[in-house]
Amino acid sequence: MSLFWSLPRRWLAGAAAGLLALSLAACGDESGSGSGSGEEKVTLGFVNADTIDFHTCLEKAMELEAAAAGAEIIVANSTRDPAKELANVEDMIVRNVDAIILQTVNIDSLEGSVEKANAAGIPIFLTSVLGPDPSKILGAILADVEQSGRFSGEWLSEDADGEPVKAAIIAGAPGAASDLFVKGFKEALSDNVEVVFEQPGMFQRAKAQEVAENLLQSHPEVEYVFVPNEEMAFGALTAFETANRSDIKILTHGGSPAGLEALQEGKFVTTVSSTPKDIGHMAVEATLALLEDPESVEKIQQIPTQLVTADNIEDARPYCDD
Repeated sequence: MSLFWSLPRRWLAGAAAGLLALSLAACGDESGSGSGSGEEKVTLGFVNADTIDFHTCLEKAMELEAAAAGAEIIVANSTRDPAKELANVEDMIVRNVDAIILQTVNIDSLEGSVEKANAAGIPIFLTSVLGPDPSKILGAILADVEQSGRFSGEWLSEDADGEPVKAAIIAGAPGAASDLFVKGFKEALSDNVEVVFEQPGMFQRAKAQEVAENLLQSHPEVEYVFVPNEEMAFGALTAFETANRSDIKILTHGGSPAGLEALQEGKFVTTVSSTPKDIGHMAVEATLALLEDPESVEKIQQIPTQLVTADNIEDARPYCDD
C-alpha cells in the first residue's frame, strides 16, 4: 500500500502512545479503569479555488461538517491562481494536516498539487473535478459537470424542435470544469443547432458581460447562450438587457437562490443544480471515513445533478447552508 493511502504519521504516533498509556494505566490500576487520554483531533486542510458564491458555500458546508464531526479544518484560497494553489498545498504540507481537500483552479495545477501531496505522504481528496490518475488520491466528490452540459444541450435541442438555430457558448476558465461543461453541451446538441461563437468568461461576471457584448457585435442573430455558471450568466444577462435583447435564451448551471429567482422571472430558461452544500458535506464526511478505513465508503462519489426549469423550481436542492 502506497504512502498516501496509509494513516497520517501523527495518527500512528498517537496510536502507539495511546497503547503505551493504556498499558501503564492497567499496571497502576488493577481494576483496569485508568482515565486514559482523548483521541487527537483530525486536522483537514481545504484549499479553495475562488471567492464567488459557489466557493463560499462550499467552504461553509465543509466547516459545518468538520465541526459536527469534531475535526479541525484549515482553509486557504487560491483566488483562481494556479501558482497560489500550489503554494497553498505546500503550506498545508508544512502544517502537517491529516489530509488535504482540494477544489482546484485547473487541471495543470491539480496535477502538481497531487504530486506534492503524494511526495509528502499526505492523502489528498478532490472536489468537483477528478484528476487523471485516481490511484494517486484518497478519494473525490464530483459534480458531474459533463452531464450538466448534456442536460443543457438536450433541453436546447428539444426547445428548437428541429428548426435551424444558432447558439453561443460563454465558457469558464480553460481547463478543468469548463472544458467538461462545454464537451457535454456540444455532444448533446442536435444537428440543427449551430454553435457560432465560443469565448471564455473566466467564471467572472464582468468578464462574461464583456464577452456577451462581443457576441452581440459579432453574432447578433444568436438565439441561445450556454453559460456554465450563474455568476457569468448574470453578466451576460446585463449585456443582453442593456441591448434590449431579452429574446436570447440563457442556459446556465448553479441552482443558487438568485439563479432560481432569475429562472422564475424568465431571465434564464434553465439551470442545472449540483450544489456546493452537497459537495462540501459529502467531501468532509468521505475524507474522514476514508482516513479511518479506506474500504468504508466509495472512493469516488457524485452529488445529485438536476435540470431545473420554471416548471420544477420548487424541487431544486438547497444550494447553501442557512
